[in-house]
Formats: sequence, C-alpha cells, structure tokens
Amino acid sequence: MSDEARQRQIRVGETADGADLKLPVIEVLTGRGFATGKSGSGKSNTASVIAEELLEAGYPLLIVDTDGEYYGLKEEYEMLHAGADEECDIQIGPEHAEQMATIALEENVPVILDVSGYLDEDVADELLREVARNLFVKEKKLKKPFLLVVEEVHEYIPEGGGVGETGNLLIKISKRGRKHGLGILGISQRPADVKKDFITQANWLVWHRLTWDNDTKVVGRIIDTEYSELVSELDDGQAFVQTDWTETDVQKVQFRRKRTFDAGATPGLDDFERPELKSVSDALVGDLQEISERKDRKQDRIQELEAELEKKKKRIETLEDELSSARDVSSAAKQMADALQNTETVQSQLPGGSEDLRRLHEEIADLEAERDELREQLKARDDRIEVLENELASRADELSRLQDENEGLREAASEHESADENGTDEESTILQAGGDDAEFGYTPVDWDEAIANARSNDNTPDNTPTSTADETARVTTDSEHDLATVLETTDIGDRVERACEGSQCSLETAREVLGALDEHGALAAAALTAEVERSRIAVQGLLSELRTEGVLERTADRRYALSDDVRAELSPPAATE
Repeated sequence: MSDEARQRQIRVGETADGADLKLPVIEVLTGRGFATGKSGSGKSNTASVIAEELLEAGYPLLIVDTDGEYYGLKEEYEMLHAGADEECDIQIGPEHAEQMATIALEENVPVILDVSGYLDEDVADELLREVARNLFVKEKKLKKPFLLVVEEVHEYIPEGGGVGETGNLLIKISKRGRKHGLGILGISQRPADVKKDFITQANWLVWHRLTWDNDTKVVGRIIDTEYSELVSELDDGQAFVQTDWTETDVQKVQFRRKRTFDAGATPGLDDFERPELKSVSDALVGDLQEISERKDRKQDRIQELEAELEKKKKRIETLEDELSSARDVSSAAKQMADALQNTETVQSQLPGGSEDLRRLHEEIADLEAERDELREQLKARDDRIEVLENELASRADELSRLQDENEGLREAASEHESADENGTDEESTILQAGGDDAEFGYTPVDWDEAIANARSNDNTPDNTPTSTADETARVTTDSEHDLATVLETTDIGDRVERACEGSQCSLETAREVLGALDEHGALAAAALTAEVERSRIAVQGLLSELRTEGVLERTADRRYALSDDVRAELSPPAATE
C-alpha cells in the first residue's frame, strides 16, 4: 500500500491522553465493525460521526436506518433518503433493490435506507435482504471499498432465536464481504442479544456504556474481565475502542459530537425545527419513480382485468341459468309437438305451434353462441393475466439468470478465491476511483516473519525466555504428548472446553495457544496471535476465558503463562548442568 493510502484516515475523537483517534479509511470501509452501548450512551452519534467523516472524504455508504434518525446527515451532504414515509425522497419497495445497489455502488450516491416506516415487517425485511444481496453480487465484480451500516443488528442476527434468510446474508457479508471490498458495521444496544459469531469476527469494536449484567459479561469475554465493571462507568460519548490494526489492544476514547442535525435526540419542550436538507438530482428520483409507476400500472391493470373477469363469470352464470330454463321450455315444446302429430283435436287448439317452437330453438341457439363467445373472452383474459404475472416476476427471473452466470464464473476463479481465503493470494485487489491497485490491495502474510516480529517487539527470543518471570513460567516437556495427556486425563481439559465455549474459539486453537506457552514460556497476546494465526480479538477473548478458568495467569509485564496447577500436572524438566 502506498504512503498516500496509508495516510487516508478519519478523525473521530480523542484518546484519554488527549491524542486524536484516527481510523484508517480502508479498514473502516472493508472491515467488520461492531458498535454497542445502551440508549443515550452515544453509539448512534458515533455511527453518524464515522458517516460524516467518510462522506466528507468523498466515500459513499449505505445506512440501514431502523428508527428514522439519520436523515439529519442531509443537512450537509447530498444523500438519497429512501423508504416508506412521505418525508423520504422516494417511496420504494423490494422491486427497487437492484436499482438502489446500482445507485450506491456505480453512481456513488450515499443512501439512507429508512425501514422504520413500513407497516408490514416482511416487506422491510425483504427490501433489506434484496438490497444487501445486490450489493454483494455487484461487489464481486466491482471490488470497490464500500460500507454497509446496519442499525439494531440483533433484530436480524439474534443470539437466542433462529436466524432468518436476511440474517444469514448479513453473516455471509461479514465473513466473505471483505475480499470483495464490502464492509459491514453492526450497531446494537444489547450485545448479549447479538449472535456471538458476528461479534468475534469483527476486527474493530466500539464499546459504549453498558450496565446490564449479561451485556457487561460479553465485554469481559471479548476484551478482559477487568472491563466488565469499567464499561458501566463510561460517560456519554466515551467508549473503549478495540481494533486489529493498532499496537494498543484497547483505547479509551471520547468521540466528538456529530456536526449535522440530531434527528434521534429525545424531544424536549423547545420547538422542533427541521433543518433545510440537501436533495439529490430530480433525474435520479425520476428513475426510481418510474419503477414505482410501472408497478402501479401493472397492478391497476390486473385489478381491472380481475373486475372484468368477475363480470364475465356472472354473465356466464346468468346465461347458463337462462339456457337451462330454455331447455326446459324446449323439452315441453317437443312433448307438445309429439302430441300434436297424433291428436288433431289438440293441434286445432294450438294454432301456429310449429312456428313458436322454431322461434324458441333460434333463441336457444343464440344464447349458446353468446355463451361460447363469452367463454372465449374469459380464456383470453386468463391468458393475459398469466402474461402480466410473468412480467411481474421477470425481475426475479433476471436476477436468477445473473446469479447463474456468476456461478459459472466461480469455477474459473476458485483457485484464486481459495488462495485468498487461506491468506496466500498474491494479488487480491480492491479498486477505488482515485486510487491505484497497490493502494487498496491486500498483501500476503508471512507468518514466520510475523511471529519473529511479534517476538522481537516483545523482546522475546525464539528459544529461551529473557527474564526471571519467563524462566519461572516456562515448562519444558519431552513432547507435545505430555500436554495432550494432561488435557485428556485431568479436569484442566474440562476447563479449557468451557473457555472455548465462552470465547467462541475452537478447541484446536486453545491447544495451540497452550502448546505455544508450554514451549516458549510467557508470551504477550501479540506473539500468541502470530503463533496460532488467528485475529487478535479472537485470541484475546480466548485468553480472557482461560484466565477465568484458572488455566492461565498473567505476569507483571502483562504476558500470559500457564498457571501453577497446569505446570504441576506437566512432567518436570530433565535435570541439566
């Protein structure tokens, strides 16, 4: 990455020592973020500050607004405010999803997707799902750094309940979106209600004030137990910021106040005055309105055809009743005709009977012809309704076709994507207007070099500890089989499993961490992260749980080592000179 790209940062607040807190733009746009805090603690203000800074730097984004509180951004920035309310620039539905993704990614128009005004929650859910799906599909080709912000993310990715189709799509974006340039920032008041897979995969987190026990326990598991109480003492706007890209594990930060109108503030006694808002181009809104009008015209035409169909059905019922009556009269007339042929007396009493019978047959024939004609018209109407229904489904068919084409491309790109997912891709590239390939590319990770650098930063040699604390913490065994035996035959194994469950890390990762400490002695979190090749946040959560279970202890210089009872279970080192 070039020096210019490295300097692309946004300032969002100040650290406890008065220094500016700056976030790298590329990490914010393409990373996985999570911001939380109780109501009034400042989490939505933090999201607005990040949005203001990105918009000020010329980077578009899409905000999923569940409470109608982000339109204040339009006080300074031209954004498309789309939703169900009349206050929005345009009223939209799921049929607009592809056009919304095109506007955001290809036309660089920032979007506020306001889902707060939909009376039918299923419509709002489908709209978000289709917009997110189209963003993901388009980013596979564009690879343009872009941020999707989702408020109240626990409604879509709950911890306790089942995750629906929309939630699974958001989890997919958090896992795979980064390689295509699509980042996500999830926001929630209740971290305990958010699926832990989503939180532990985040590479930058913002913890505002939390007071409920279940929520503070999450903080203790992800950061460290000491923060469980500290997070409840934060003032408005203060937060603990945890990122993968800084040397400092956790920083206490005071976020600045947003510059634009605060539409989410609690109403007071003062008069509410809505500011003058910037608008997007009429042509852009006109294109979206045309989609709505086209849908309305088709819906109106279907209703009109259904009304005509109902009238025709009633007319056919009437004709069939008349035809049935006519047939009864015809049957009676035929019986009378037979009688007239055999009885001259009766025939003399019904002069002109043959003419009346002929006229009656003609009327029956006319009724049958009219009935057949109406049936043909009814069939034509049915065919027309089927055509219109096919037209209404054409957009979904077109999307399916595009998805099939994308599936065809996957086989050719499978080798590249497989290498990229394993961290060995040499040229995985994200492009952005105004930047070159190197500025937004990802460089491969040399884990041997990363481990050496981590130990170098820790002043820890490869083979021997450098301090008395390290020498005490170090345990030398004949082979890794000794540690494995301890985990299988003692209660330490049960404690390790509980730590894995609490941190959402695998047992294999925990064994690698314990093996590294058994082999090298006391190590800092950064060195352990390099050893096991996992994110710092995930490893930090595991270390915290292992300390809680008494498997690990922390030395005076904030390194991690095996606890006394674990070392006691291991075989003593061989005697040396």
